[in-house]
Amino acid sequence: MKFTITTEEQKILLTQAREVIIAELERRKPNFAAVKYDNDSNLNTPCGAFISLHINSANGRKLRGCIGRMTANLSLIETVRLMAREAAFGDPRFPPLKIEELPKLHIEISALSPMSPCLDYKEVKVGVHGLLLTGQGRSGVLLPQVPVEQGWNQNEYLDYICVKAGLPPESYKNPKNQLYTFTAVVFSED
Repeated sequence: MKFTITTEEQKILLTQAREVIIAELERRKPNFAAVKYDNDSNLNTPCGAFISLHINSANGRKLRGCIGRMTANLSLIETVRLMAREAAFGDPRFPPLKIEELPKLHIEISALSPMSPCLDYKEVKVGVHGLLLTGQGRSGVLLPQVPVEQGWNQNEYLDYICVKAGLPPESYKNPKNQLYTFTAVVFSED
């Protein structure tokens, strides 16, 4: 994806994600009327996005929900709104977010480029490429920031995408499986 998301667009997306979550907790419709942006804004571009929610604690940030779409036919702003709600209330790994967690909630957004088939796994760049591995009726995805956060090298990253997909390590080398790369524009409330 060869577009940037301006600081102002990032603020709009983060505000909209939080508004969707608060509105759901308050059992009301989200207020989108105040949002103003140009028709040629990147917010209108169809692309995939992930919303990662963390709770700030004395021991650092802990994952509280992460949901996304690899691709989308919706605009970026619509995808972010939809995924924010899902991350807060639909991630099966966590109970639905509670209103008392709001003051400690931290939102991170990853806007995704289109997928590219990875023809040579040796070209995967840690911290640059996200990975999608599909094969044997399974799939797994890791965002570009994950291996950096975990301190993984390229081999660990490639093996972990296999594990995430429920496949044995080094399954990315199997020609029956398909490995894809993508990039992401990642920003958060910090």
